[in-house]
Amino acid sequence: MSPLPIAVDLLAVPKAVPEVRHLLRERCGGVDSPDLLLCVSELLTNVIVHLGEGTPVTLRVSGTCTGRVRVELSDPEPCAWPAMRSAAGGDESGRGQVLVDALSLRWGVDQGAHGKTVWCELAAPTGWERAVGEPVAVGAGGAGPPA
Repeated sequence: MSPLPIAVDLLAVPKAVPEVRHLLRERCGGVDSPDLLLCVSELLTNVIVHLGEGTPVTLRVSGTCTGRVRVELSDPEPCAWPAMRSAAGGDESGRGQVLVDALSLRWGVDQGAHGKTVWCELAAPTGWERAVGEPVAVGAGGAGPPA
């Protein structure tokens, strides 16, 4: 059985990063998915750093018809798009989107009238079946969906 789909509405705060990783590990039932965990962590951290703590977001993780895993993180700011940065060796930040780019098969941004969705697609971990159906809200607390 597939652990997908997953949909969670939450506030982008530092403590949400490990909580979301824990939720994904739990739902994955022990299937190793470090690339998925790292991409989700980086996308959520980018919101915290660039839009501010407490920004309401919606995280969706689903299967695709091509057998990939799609991660989507929606936020209410349509104008602040992720950018590839070049971090020096001693810099403590600036690598998030570079990591997402390196780990994902493809990524992008979909802009809506009242927000945007940053997404990436990854190879599905071995042992996952392709997910079919609508997202099931698993409730990590926090705010409702972005407007």
